[in-house]
Amino acid sequence: MKKIIVIGSPGAGKSTFARKLHDATGIPLYYLDMLWHKPDRTTSSREEFDQKLEKILEKDQWIIDGNYQRTLEKRLEECDTVFLMDYPLEVCLAGARSRIGKERVDLPWIEEEFDEEFKQWILEFPNCQLPQIYQLLEKYRQETEIIIFKSRKESDDFFLSF
Repeated sequence: MKKIIVIGSPGAGKSTFARKLHDATGIPLYYLDMLWHKPDRTTSSREEFDQKLEKILEKDQWIIDGNYQRTLEKRLEECDTVFLMDYPLEVCLAGARSRIGKERVDLPWIEEEFDEEFKQWILEFPNCQLPQIYQLLEKYRQETEIIIFKSRKESDDFFLSF
């Protein structure tokens, strides 16, 4: 494991898992939300985001946390390991709610409320995003180690055998 992506629904705990993985391996960790979102709550242009991502992908080792479906295949082409957190919808909604009002290293501001648009994105994730993710994973299954967690316990247990 040298080039790792951590993907899954918002609220699944991707960033927490990625931080644990970084702590266990020492591999540099990058949050896609930090590339996309600016502290003033505006976003980078696609070109700016892609340039920043490209610089990360050129490195020898990395952990990249985040979905950003538009660039997922590019990251799959470059990575050797994928962790997918395919958790029940209720777990992801609870996870997203639990971080409201908390400072995070993976987002340049504090979420003050559970934004309705964001909540809707989580609600639609299992039917809109997840099938596309599984389709892409199947395409890269031969050359990439793919680890799928169906519960927080499974992801926590991963570190017991690490």
